Amino acid sequence: MDDLFGPPISVYTRSQAIADGVLVDVSDTARQAGFTIPVAVTGTLWYEYIDLEPDTLPAGQSATGRLWDVLSLAAVAARRGADSDRVTFRVIFEMPDDRRETVKAIMTIGGEGPNGGPAITIMLPEDD
Repeated sequence: MDDLFGPPISVYTRSQAIADGVLVDVSDTARQAGFTIPVAVTGTLWYEYIDLEPDTLPAGQSATGRLWDVLSLAAVAARRGADSDRVTFRVIFEMPDDRRETVKAIMTIGGEGPNGGPAITIMLPEDD
């Protein structure tokens, strides 16, 4: 990571972002959905659309189900854009105020996994 200005003074790692809640590690569920490398979603996506307060979720909705929706659509997008390290897809969420919100999501693949290998981050455009 050297550049014109020399080595960085400090680097904010993926592990630190997960510890700080900036990213939420969803790798266990993602593995069940067919992903083979670590997956995290941004805190914004997690707290504003996936893990809402249980008493505010529309009938028949759960954080687990909403996460599965995101991961399933991300998997389809990944297969569709197999030659790219960045794909976009849309998710429709039932929101607490009885409206549907279509959200554009971005999935990126980078090299910041736990052992230096690749990892996936799913985010909203404003998180990019």
